Amino acid sequence: MASVFWDSKGVIMIDYLERGQNINSDYYCTLLRRLREEIKEKRRGMLRRKVLFHQDNARVHTSVQSMAEIHNCGFELLPHPPYSPDLAPSDFFLFPNLKKHLGGQRFWTNDEVKAAVDAYFDSKEESFFFNGLNAWKGRWQKCIELDGDYVEK
Repeated sequence: MASVFWDSKGVIMIDYLERGQNINSDYYCTLLRRLREEIKEKRRGMLRRKVLFHQDNARVHTSVQSMAEIHNCGFELLPHPPYSPDLAPSDFFLFPNLKKHLGGQRFWTNDEVKAAVDAYFDSKEESFFFNGLNAWKGRWQKCIELDGDYVEK
């Protein structure tokens, strides 16, 4: 499993969960602290302005410990309606495109998969990520117009 943290400029950090491991609140809080450090390095000045942070409502993301860590990192959490994968940019944009790219390929080791994923994201122009977040804006608008009903496209 991979946790991908990205913005309109590209991927900030990818964490590959070791086989047999589970993501719990402790693990997720460690990821958030690592993300903050990566932002400091890759997006200089962003932490001084404001980091708008979006995540879905998975239990590990919404635990008291995780919410406290988001606050400690200085991130402003954007709301995510329950049961709305159509409003999660990674779910409707980032991962489907990655799956299409990897489809039909055969990988013999986890390292081969990781290398292919890294190469895929490295090959994307900034406009790819920017366009993905613009599509998110359109989905939010459609959701508002439909009074919160399901948005498929």
